Amino acid sequence: MPQAERGGRAPTGAVPSDPLERARLLERIRDAVLSGTASPASPRDVVSASWRRSLDARVDPDHGRPRRVYATDELDDVRGGHVLAPVLPLLRRTLLDVADEAVHMMIVTDARGHILWREGNAGVLRRADDVELVEGTRWSEDSIGTNAMGTALASGRAVQIHSAEHLVHLYRSWTCAAAPIHDPDTGEVLAAIDLTGPLRTFHPSTLALVRAAAELAELHLQARLVERDERLRARNRPHLDGLRGEPGALLAPGGRVLTAQPAGWLPDRVAIPDGGGRVDLGEHGEGVVEPLAEGWLLRRAPRASPHPTLALPFLGAERPVARLDGRPVRLSLRHAEMLTLLALHPDGLTADRLACGLYGDAGNPVTVRSEVHRLRNALGSSLISTQPYRLRAAVDADFLALRADLRAGRVPAPHLLRRGALLPTSDAPAVREERDHLDVAGRAAVLRRGDVDALWALAQTEAGAADPELADRLRHLLPDADPRRDALAPG
Repeated sequence: MPQAERGGRAPTGAVPSDPLERARLLERIRDAVLSGTASPASPRDVVSASWRRSLDARVDPDHGRPRRVYATDELDDVRGGHVLAPVLPLLRRTLLDVADEAVHMMIVTDARGHILWREGNAGVLRRADDVELVEGTRWSEDSIGTNAMGTALASGRAVQIHSAEHLVHLYRSWTCAAAPIHDPDTGEVLAAIDLTGPLRTFHPSTLALVRAAAELAELHLQARLVERDERLRARNRPHLDGLRGEPGALLAPGGRVLTAQPAGWLPDRVAIPDGGGRVDLGEHGEGVVEPLAEGWLLRRAPRASPHPTLALPFLGAERPVARLDGRPVRLSLRHAEMLTLLALHPDGLTADRLACGLYGDAGNPVTVRSEVHRLRNALGSSLISTQPYRLRAAVDADFLALRADLRAGRVPAPHLLRRGALLPTSDAPAVREERDHLDVAGRAAVLRRGDVDALWALAQTEAGAADPELADRLRHLLPDADPRRDALAPG
């Protein structure tokens, strides 16, 4: 689609105001773009993007037909359960008289593009039957390509699609305008409201009309939401009072905070696990979410231990295992690398810095966030705080002890030297840098001080066993009768 990639409007000349002339131009543009030949103009950006999505979904531009999803006898139940059912009278009052006089029909879909309601001019309804523009069919872009309903749902904004801007050839004789309707609680798209009619009925004000209807519907939903919130607060306040001053909150069904004590201690919304249970509250630790008849009660979970101990014996560890309050936790190499970097930076690391330390300049913070989520599942969500990522435990790490000895100018403890290099199989740039620093600084300190036990411990490692300078120094320092001399490689 070379022309569609450019997007934008025609580079020269005005778009014809007559609907039929405009339709002929749009058909030439569509045919040229689909065939890859020179086009008299470029499609609009919103149309170009929609065509790409539709073709990626393998919609057939020449023979496409909408999918039938709901049978006629299923529609009543589907309509009755939809959140827009109480709003339909308002939409009828706003649009139906206009639709009938303008030779249009009003269509309301759900969030997936299924047509649930269709009313309006009788002649238009009959014509729509012939092209399966009927209740129960799916008009998302991946089903029938570019159309006002599907494109409004995909883009999240109001859009007008005229004539051959429809990707599927069958609908080139139609014009339509649609706007999405958003959930005032979550902001998610709930539905689309649409006005559709034959080609000759195109009018630019149709788009403004459906946009206004969508805004009215959202205001109506907002008013109903306020009523529900007040009802939930009144019914469930005793549950919050029952916490006797302990931190807690009443949550809407979607996790929005309605009332919190103390005020302001929580964000505006809490992610609710399926069925409730423990949730991460960041710096406030963990919370417990309990279902109510409507909504949720959140209370802060008691901390199992105010200062959990996290042991990280990672020197020489090819298969790293951490210990959380004595409990072994087997780790992947990547998770061990993450814990190493967090232990080395007790003030915390941002996702960007952690990504750079693990992957170098090509690191992606999105990948790191996913890995941190999995690591928190393994260790407990309260052990790693966010923004920035920080360990919330007393860390007992052998590589930190080795580092502390070197920084203090002490000869490293032999038992640390004997273990070997930090995560020897790791290729993470920051881990590799720390490993090389510990190896070089530790060797230099041991050789400089000439401590026999430290030299011998270092010589037991894979790298030390191949170090002739270590062997020479030990031969010089060990007494002739010391049996360790026999284990040294010949000088």
